[in-house]
Amino acid sequence: MDEAGRSDAAQEAATDAADSAFPEAALGLRKIIHVDMDAFFASVEQRDNPELRGKPVAVGGAGGRGVVAAASYEARKFGVRSAMPSVTASRKCPGLIFVRPRFDAYREVSQQIRTIFARYTPLIEPLSLDEAYLDVTQDVQGIGSATRIAQMIRAAIRAETGLTASAGVSYNKFLAKLASDQNKPDGLCVIRPGEGAAFVAGLPVRRFHGVGPRGAEKMAALGIATGADLAAKDIAFLRTHFGSFADYLYRAARGIDLRPVRPDRVAKSIGGERTFFEDIHAPDALRATLEDIIAIVWGRIAAKQAARSDGRRVRGRTVVLKLKYRDFTIATRSRSVTGWIETEPDFAALARSLLEDELPLPAPIRLMGLTLANLDHGDDARAKPPRDEAQLSLL
Repeated sequence: MDEAGRSDAAQEAATDAADSAFPEAALGLRKIIHVDMDAFFASVEQRDNPELRGKPVAVGGAGGRGVVAAASYEARKFGVRSAMPSVTASRKCPGLIFVRPRFDAYREVSQQIRTIFARYTPLIEPLSLDEAYLDVTQDVQGIGSATRIAQMIRAAIRAETGLTASAGVSYNKFLAKLASDQNKPDGLCVIRPGEGAAFVAGLPVRRFHGVGPRGAEKMAALGIATGADLAAKDIAFLRTHFGSFADYLYRAARGIDLRPVRPDRVAKSIGGERTFFEDIHAPDALRATLEDIIAIVWGRIAAKQAARSDGRRVRGRTVVLKLKYRDFTIATRSRSVTGWIETEPDFAALARSLLEDELPLPAPIRLMGLTLANLDHGDDARAKPPRDEAQLSLL
């Protein structure tokens, strides 16, 4: 495990040591980097407005109806988190400064960052505006060192955008993503071949992607607190208690992930959801929350659009609204069109209409989600991936 900030000599030695453990052909191992921008939305705002630097900043709407879309690290020290009601965030951090999101600015910076990635590999799989997987097993510059490439990418991002990024380097996507979160912010972590299972064993299960607070509570009731506890359970036990999620948990607890980096990964839908710190019920609060989710989801759609190599627009036919009530019952409502939904105003109008049809809600909700579905993939893009490549889908 390597951290940024060492002396140049120590860093160079660590790089050489790390990559000697990444034989390119042996065992078919790949060299995967996961890059995750640090507090991306808030950091862009602080970069563009010097008066915000060093201060607690929340991107989102202020007041009783607002929701935090992103928080700077200065705000996070007070317990401010994304999806938190703005009034709650203000109580936790009285000096919190709210700024409205500027998704056009975030998309522009995201494209700058992707241009930096492309200097090293064409195998780039964006997950959102601020994070992506890169396969650098055969990098285009012939550098040969995944760790050094990660260092170079982070340095270029800092020099060209004025922002910081954290990176994880490993031999599969699951481990690389865990690693990128290990030394945030502005950090680097390397998990070498043979270290994955041990690394995962020491993590709380809450760090596993897909395991939320309720899932962690259920695991705790079953005596599962860490990756090691999870690895001690056989597949029959996991299937009994977690159903279709069991196979993912079984592999993840062992650091196994067979998914390749897919630059043009076919998605059935693109969406996002927010779990609230406090249940909400008032129509105005629900409308304000929906506006934040519309902006976030369309940002992801725009990122997917920017990542496409064929120049085709990302578009769909259906908008789906998801509401989870305080008793955990889930209601979904959808609306489809005969043409295509390919602009943000069209997407937003359908989303707002779906919510208005449900108001007033019968009870408070703890989660709201929004999805663009029935995407246009062209004539042959719906083909399923090979079975071994389709395993362990985390997304």
